[in-house]
Amino acid sequence: MKRHGMLNSHISKVLSDLGHTDTIVIADAGLPIPEGVLRIDLALVPGTPSFIETVKAVSDDMVIEKITLAQEIAEGNPDTLEFIKNSFGDIEMEQVSHEEFKQKTKQAKAVIRTGEMTPYANCILHSGVFF
Repeated sequence: MKRHGMLNSHISKVLSDLGHTDTIVIADAGLPIPEGVLRIDLALVPGTPSFIETVKAVSDDMVIEKITLAQEIAEGNPDTLEFIKNSFGDIEMEQVSHEEFKQKTKQAKAVIRTGEMTPYANCILHSGVFF
């Protein structure tokens, strides 16, 4: 058994397989997951695990170069936007319409579905490199 880092074997595998600029999505419980994109479903009950818990766990084990969010998060979920800004202030952030966000999920290597029940609690994490 691993001593630390990501324990979920599916997420660990996806993170290990990422190349530069590959993407993964961390999604609330309601985001549609495109056909053909790997779904890693962590949702247990409403709110568990939360978007924030999941982002923290994944980002501890991933080199992130850029984050994409839906523009609607500013009005629809300002607390989550504040968490993202505070956690990743030095990382490039892109905001697109929610419809464009959903289109971009089609290129993701995986979508990690949380139990989050707040609007627009979704992000696309773009893989960077550590060298």
